[in-house]
Amino acid sequence: MKDRTNRLKAKSKWKKLFYGLLILNIAVILILLALIFWPVPDATYPENEATPQDESSEFVVRTTKQNLNDLINAYTDQLLQGTRHQYRIELDEDVHLIGELPVFSSTVPLSAHLEPLVQENGDIILKQKSISIGLLELPNKKIMEYIGKYLPMPDWVTVNPEKEEIYVAVTEMDIRSNFEVGVEHIDLEANNLAFRIRIPYQTLGID
Repeated sequence: MKDRTNRLKAKSKWKKLFYGLLILNIAVILILLALIFWPVPDATYPENEATPQDESSEFVVRTTKQNLNDLINAYTDQLLQGTRHQYRIELDEDVHLIGELPVFSSTVPLSAHLEPLVQENGDIILKQKSISIGLLELPNKKIMEYIGKYLPMPDWVTVNPEKEEIYVAVTEMDIRSNFEVGVEHIDLEANNLAFRIRIPYQTLGID
């Protein structure tokens, strides 16, 4: 009689453990589905303030993909100092963003191909062409949301998951020389890149 009671108690205990584990697995799956399909927030781009064009001179400077690539990654390396985040930019036929995104206690490789679109005001929109994180099959908008949330970026870079693009407000860059920079033209396939640089006379001590 006593053995039967012990067996029943043991069976009841295993049932509780089984149902507890089942409920935990269902909860984890529901949380993952909620994270994947939760609506992504819309992004707002910085408003460019009109700057007077008098008392200054403007020049157009041409460069190559390699020169710009070296400059971007030197800036990125400095931005990421003291963090555990890693990503870099490769300019080829398009803009290739390569890095890692944190997922739970690990990281997964990130790869995004973006098309640069020059705006009239001199800024750039990087329009997403293809994007993936490891072997995870997530919606593109959700991956873009993770990029904006987990990858350190300058204040003048805005990730817009809803439009699947990254807005690079080049004209809002804080440059120590007080020069004002804008993009004139970008053709990566032809290796033809041009930038506008406006130099206020006051910067050179000219009243």
